[in-house]
Amino acid sequence: MFRFAIKVGITGGAVYYSKQEGIWEEDTDKVYERYATALKPHLQSVKDQIPLDVPALPSSGELCFVTKHYYNEGVKSTINFIHRLPCYAGQWAKKGSDAIKQALDAQPAQSTEAASPPPAKK
Repeated sequence: MFRFAIKVGITGGAVYYSKQEGIWEEDTDKVYERYATALKPHLQSVKDQIPLDVPALPSSGELCFVTKHYYNEGVKSTINFIHRLPCYAGQWAKKGSDAIKQALDAQPAQSTEAASPPPAKK
């Protein structure tokens, strides 16, 4: 119950603060610009401390194209898998039956060796 009250308090505080800042109103561009200018020196200091170059984000047109391309490739691969599923099922069944036969064939050979007494000395 205490954890739930903490979570509700944090969520309520975040919503109240964002409402006070104007995020839920029409001037979100102004809020973004204000935060961007306020955080710019801090981001620059972080970039100076981290020696990695972060590549620029792709444009929205490129991102849209890449998203569509990979979605279509996923659909094609899924349909191809479904198309070949009977073949895969047959192969898996054959491998399973072969493994079971091999296990059953190996089991009697082991039991006959263990059941037979050692040869008697003369």
